[in-house]
Amino acid sequence: MKNTKFLWFLIWGFLFFAACSKDEEETPTPTPVNESEVLATYLESTNSPLGKDYVNTDMPSIISAEEVHTLSLTGQVYIMDIRSAGDFALGHIENANNVTVANALTHIEGVDLAPYTKVAIVCYTGQTAGYVASLLRLMGYDKVFSMKWVMCSWNEFFATSWQNAVANGNAYASQFVSTATDKNAMGSLPTLSTGKTTGQEILEARVNELLTAGFDAAKITNQTVFGSLSTYYVVNYWPAAQYLDPGHIPGATQYTPKESIKLAVDLKTLPTNKTIVVYCYTGQTSAFLAAYLRLLGYDAKSLLFGANGMIYDLMVAANMTTFKDTEIKVYDYVN
Repeated sequence: MKNTKFLWFLIWGFLFFAACSKDEEETPTPTPVNESEVLATYLESTNSPLGKDYVNTDMPSIISAEEVHTLSLTGQVYIMDIRSAGDFALGHIENANNVTVANALTHIEGVDLAPYTKVAIVCYTGQTAGYVASLLRLMGYDKVFSMKWVMCSWNEFFATSWQNAVANGNAYASQFVSTATDKNAMGSLPTLSTGKTTGQEILEARVNELLTAGFDAAKITNQTVFGSLSTYYVVNYWPAAQYLDPGHIPGATQYTPKESIKLAVDLKTLPTNKTIVVYCYTGQTSAFLAAYLRLLGYDAKSLLFGANGMIYDLMVAANMTTFKDTEIKVYDYVN
């Protein structure tokens, strides 16, 4: 009898162990989510908050000072001034709202935008505004625009930053070249670790991270870049014809706006192990793009003042976008 009980004990023990083992074998190990791939795919799709691939269609979204002024006369524009509180107090557009970069998303989420045709983001030179506008756009706020030249074009009182930039704007004209540099071979996307799994969740987490960090981490000067060119992967973000004439930063690779920065095209040629420097005409479009690339996890930086701060006279001769005194209006401001 004792032997029989012992035998049944062994049989039940074996069956229990086998069942547990089978359960363990049948429980699949979750496949890690490639967050950057999920996010890029989502933002290129019609399921994105804007219902389109914003980077390769509408970006950048820029509004002129003239239009902001016209809309402000009839209360049709909501103005977010993201300069410091001290500079805001010295002078700002009437009815503008002083908002920190870190609080930009939280602020706009609390505003009833129905009465407004557009939302204008205002800063010192247009580059921080472009960065913030890009992130808010990607979150679905399709009324958001960065104001071109921003406060520098509103009134002479604010114009110093751009005036100084173009006054020294030919410092690197002799160093620009027309020799093309090939793109990298296709590689992988960066690694993100938000812990989220859906495109929308990852987007929200990344936008909050980038706004909290601010624009400082995403900007770089031409002096820094030319001081160590081999350190960076430089992206020339304008048409191929202008890449050859008036030329480009030595070693820079040309990426075509509204075409190249796409999963199926050239996005994966960008390196994940090197700082990417993006430059355009003014630094404003490059700020829009740097925001997108940083969302995906690239160490991307926008070159301040763009080509205006490097080859100004060549740009004027080529009829490219440049800051000039005629851009400065005489619009009223308040303290």
